[in-house]
Amino acid sequence: MDNCNANKSIHCSVTQCMNHCGNENYCSLDAIKVGTHEAHPTVIECTDCQSFVVKPSCNCK
Repeated sequence: MDNCNANKSIHCSVTQCMNHCGNENYCSLDAIKVGTHEAHPTVIECTDCQSFVVKPSCNCK
């Protein structure tokens, strides 16, 4: 992302996200929403960044 305003409080390595700051492993959002897809989450794999938005140019499918 060009001219990204990296939020140094939100580390992120998901380069497929529209909010990822290019070569910096930070998110450009002021805040993110973390949720779960499980009724009773017990491990990290049960959590999700619900602020994730796939980049339009991503061949992720």
